[in-house]
Amino acid sequence: MFKNTLMEVLSIECVEIGDDYIVATMPANSTVHQPMGLLHGGASAALIESIGSMGSVLLIEIEKEAPVGIEINANHLGSMTQGVVKAIGKIVHAGKRTHVWQVDLYDSATNYHVCTGRLSVMIVPKK
Repeated sequence: MFKNTLMEVLSIECVEIGDDYIVATMPANSTVHQPMGLLHGGASAALIESIGSMGSVLLIEIEKEAPVGIEINANHLGSMTQGVVKAIGKIVHAGKRTHVWQVDLYDSATNYHVCTGRLSVMIVPKK
């Protein structure tokens, strides 16, 4: 599912799936740094969107429907220079046509909260 996607480029790996949550990791190495050597906010946003989209795939009939991100926000609470980012996404709303995911990013070594975000997903019929 991740082959030839941004998730593959960013080395995002799904590590745990629950009934209403999903956990994934991403290395905080030079490929996801901004020029100051910190975790790039865009990489954090990409991780948030990836988690929400992955989670929504698990809640829909993927043969008939597709999840499409329609709004994302991210508040950067701290920084990381190295290590592994752990993302925990929880479903806030699982409607028939929209889903909302809360995703929190942590430094996996210290559990330091580096980012919090929310993703709104529209569920669209496949053509």
